[in-house]
Amino acid sequence: MKIKVIAFDADDTLWGNEHYFQETEKKFCELLEDFLPQHTVSRELLQTEIKNISLYGYGIKAFMLSMIETAIRITDKNIKAETIEKIIGFGQELLEKPVRLIDGVEEVLKSLKPKYRLVMATKGDLLDQERKLKKSGLANFFHHIEIMSEKNDADYKKLIRHLDIDPKEFMMIGNSLKSDILPVLNIGGHGIHIPYHVTWAHEKVENTVQHENFKQVEQIRDLLDLL
Repeated sequence: MKIKVIAFDADDTLWGNEHYFQETEKKFCELLEDFLPQHTVSRELLQTEIKNISLYGYGIKAFMLSMIETAIRITDKNIKAETIEKIIGFGQELLEKPVRLIDGVEEVLKSLKPKYRLVMATKGDLLDQERKLKKSGLANFFHHIEIMSEKNDADYKKLIRHLDIDPKEFMMIGNSLKSDILPVLNIGGHGIHIPYHVTWAHEKVENTVQHENFKQVEQIRDLLDLL
C-alpha cells in the first residue's frame, strides 16, 4: 500500500457519540409512551429522521426537529407546549455533552502523523462538529478538516481531488461501513472498519464486505500493527 493520506471519521471513531443519541431517544420514547409503545415511537422517529435527511442533514439539530415532528404526528397534534419544550431541552442537553476520546486515539494519531497526512472527514452539523473538535483537543493532528453534508462516492472524489492524490493513495478509517468504507472502496481507495458498540439503524449494513482494499480491526490501537 502506497498510502499518502489517512482520513478518520470523527463520531464513534475518534470520540463516542451514538450512545448519547440512544440515551436521548430512550427519554423521548418514555415521554410519549402514553400514546404509543416505546418501540413503536422509536420506529416512527427513525422513519422521520430518514425522511428529513435531505432537508436537515445530520446532527443534533436535525434530530431535535425530527423528534418534534414525530411527537406532533403520533399525538395527532395534541401535544402540549410543555412537552415540546422538554424535547427541545433534550436536544440542548445533547449539545452540551462532553467529548470523550476513544481509548488509544491520541497514541495512534501521534504515531501516524509523522508518516502520513492525516485528515478528519466527518459528516453532520457544522457548528456542532467544530465544537466537538475543539473540545477534543485533536485539531493539531490533522492536515485538513472536512465536515461533509453526506458521505457518498461523489463526496469522497471531491475530497480526494482537493487533497491532490489518487484514490489508491487514500485510506478512510471509520465505524460505519455504509458511510466510511463502502464509498471509498467504490472509488478505488482503502478502508479500515473499526466497529463501535452501538450503531444508528440508518447506518447499518447487512452485507459482508469482501474487497482486497478492506480490513477490519477491533480497536483503534490495532492500526499501529496494520500500518
